[in-house]
Amino acid sequence: MGSIPKIPRQPLTPRQSAFLDKLLELYREHKGPVHYSDVAVRLGVNRFSAYDMLKVLEKKGFATSSYALAAGHSGPGRSMIVFAPMHEAATFGTPRRDNDRLDEEWRNARAWVLKKLRETRGSSYREALNDLMARLPEAKAPLTFCTEMVGALLLNMERARTRGGEFNPFRALAAFRANDHGGLEMLAGLSVGATLSADDESSSSITQRLLDQAHHYQTSLSRLSDPARSALAQFLEEALDALD
Repeated sequence: MGSIPKIPRQPLTPRQSAFLDKLLELYREHKGPVHYSDVAVRLGVNRFSAYDMLKVLEKKGFATSSYALAAGHSGPGRSMIVFAPMHEAATFGTPRRDNDRLDEEWRNARAWVLKKLRETRGSSYREALNDLMARLPEAKAPLTFCTEMVGALLLNMERARTRGGEFNPFRALAAFRANDHGGLEMLAGLSVGATLSADDESSSSITQRLLDQAHHYQTSLSRLSDPARSALAQFLEEALDALD
């Protein structure tokens, strides 16, 4: 009898981890292999995308596929492909760097920024932006700094949008967000670019302060682990909702 294959200790992307989690969840519910369309429904994605991702997990050694007869059918031509997690997948974990842990400091920063964004709707964006900018030097962990910087950049974009310019930075951001985490990478450039043409002294001052922090933001992004980047991408969505 052959031994159970060992899972290679290679990292998964946040998206791959999400699919593996749902496969495990459904496998336990069904007490057996799962059709890829069930995974698609649980994650709210196209069934072909689910199939492709499960094949990636199979290639990496986290899942296995087989053919089974479709429920209620018999005879040739009625088989379907199903997936099951590898035996060791339930205990597999990807390492995270200590400074990327989603710890209490980050949760507090996230909650404070979201509260500030909600309170600012229709009021003074400049005052709220100054409050956020004042916190940035205190942020030490890359994820905490990026979270507070995302809040400041979005507030700056909202301030620029309400001034009635032709360029809507949020429309441009939506296009980049469609490309996984591309919105995080382009956020600083979009925000600063939206206010570079400002001609009042206060706006110029804020833009310069954002420019001074932009390099630190990009560097901090590059230091984030996959789980931390996934958390930051989710925070970006929550922050946009808070501003809406």
